[in-house]
Amino acid sequence: MGVGWAWAVAAVLSAAPGGVQVVSPLVKVRPDATPKGAKEARLSAARGECEGTQLVLPQGVTRVTMQPLALKGPGAPLTVDAWREAYLDVKTPSNGEGRTGPWPDALVPLSAPANPRHPTVVYVEVCVPAKQAPGTYTGSLSAAADGKDLPAVPFMVEVRPFELPATSSLPNSFGISLYSIAKGHGIPADSPEAKALLRAYGKALLEHRVSAHGMGMDPPPVKFQDGRAVLDWSAYDAEMGPFLDGTLLPSGARFTTADVRDNRKASTDAEKTAYYRAFQKHFEDKGWKAQLFFYAKDEPKAADVPLVKAQAKRVHDAGGTIPVLVTTALDPAFNGSVDILTPIINCFYPREGPQTCRTVANTATARTRLPSRAKVWWYQSCMAHGCTGGPPPDKALDKAYSDWASYMVDHPAPLNRAMGVLAFESGVDGELYFDTVFAYNTKKDVWTDLFEFGGNGDGTLFYPGTPAKLGGTEHQPVVSLRLKHIRDGLEDYEYLRLLTSLGDGAFARTAAKRLAKSGYEISRDPAEWEAVRKEVTERIVKRQAAEEAKRSGRRTSGGTP
Repeated sequence: MGVGWAWAVAAVLSAAPGGVQVVSPLVKVRPDATPKGAKEARLSAARGECEGTQLVLPQGVTRVTMQPLALKGPGAPLTVDAWREAYLDVKTPSNGEGRTGPWPDALVPLSAPANPRHPTVVYVEVCVPAKQAPGTYTGSLSAAADGKDLPAVPFMVEVRPFELPATSSLPNSFGISLYSIAKGHGIPADSPEAKALLRAYGKALLEHRVSAHGMGMDPPPVKFQDGRAVLDWSAYDAEMGPFLDGTLLPSGARFTTADVRDNRKASTDAEKTAYYRAFQKHFEDKGWKAQLFFYAKDEPKAADVPLVKAQAKRVHDAGGTIPVLVTTALDPAFNGSVDILTPIINCFYPREGPQTCRTVANTATARTRLPSRAKVWWYQSCMAHGCTGGPPPDKALDKAYSDWASYMVDHPAPLNRAMGVLAFESGVDGELYFDTVFAYNTKKDVWTDLFEFGGNGDGTLFYPGTPAKLGGTEHQPVVSLRLKHIRDGLEDYEYLRLLTSLGDGAFARTAAKRLAKSGYEISRDPAEWEAVRKEVTERIVKRQAAEEAKRSGRRTSGGTP
């Protein structure tokens, strides 16, 4: 159920001077905090899941090294990966629950230069292959701080006898752009290096169960012949094919969604419709399972209604199955034009005080007002933390913008993670997020300033790993701690969905409610999250064993397996 579900040994204690503490990833280690941890790391993971924890080392360290570690058990050894957590100095809080000062976020190579004024925290992760033999895997992690050996950390992973799907069961689409990546890394967008970087960024998203829209941005070239659109798919297929056919990762993970890239060469209504028809046919011919969708005008105002209706008519006239996604609250003005209704998360949960959504309706209510084929997605925006930054003078307004599930740097880790649990509990069909590299396209230094739209990190889940910043000679994407939490949330969703499929949906729903009663009533207690995960895991194991016993009984009695 994700990285943050690692649970520590029962005896919790402060590390001795010069020692190492093992701390839950659901704790953001800050300079003014004195987290208590465990002597050893004990993790639980399903097959096909990544699980991690944090090692807090003595402060004032400028260089951390670790010996390669392979955990031994009943199957092939499990490898352990590690990064050092770099800190973002927050100058303006995202809202009243944010704080100024250093916050951990970027996960940089251990070899990258460190700031000795910040805590020394290493993020350690184990990814379990889908066919890994279940059982206990153990080893001992050895590290050194500035050349001085630290006490070894016993490391244990319990691999559970059930498997999570490689591709997310919850469709999602997060924005990313080749042009923003190129600008953030200071390289030409049309260079082979930029295209290789785009693939690396997309791969990092897919490794975290996230699908992307935008990507290379450029649409396939098109010509029109006898009313048909003839597209040159060579560049598009080279870029997107590995993400859509499951060949990019050994797990076979695929993007769950893909956006139609509009083409200006299609200028008339008839040409646009022919172009959309060709787009849909290409996906069908390729056998790509991703949900192709058309992203209409973003957050349309009343004056944009005719535009959205015209966009939807052209797409629908293609006579196929491309749904039109519109980021709006329930609004009768868009009836007949919306196939994927996508309101902000605030629109799903009523709340006292100033209203942050004009039409509040839960998923079930929204579906009663939509055509049967329509889907309901949701997304986060600055309405979940306030669009101006810092606590507003009006305390009621600050409360209205506080406590929501959030992807902000200066918010607690459980808020970063909660969308998966909330998606299960609410029954939404998918999640949209507008961008993952937005700040790359600004003039600011992303490593020192991620303040956008009133929040720290809104629209940016990566950092540009340039040679100047990390050393070496190659550019690389640097993932954030928040992206790990998002991945953990998507794995939470898989656990709860699996338990439901095994006939224990009532328990799964109760478990979800214990962690998140609503979009703004989310447990901040790591121990509560860990306890719920343990219970859910044990229920899955028990239910699955019972199902296997039934099947075995049918086989031995001569029944159909």
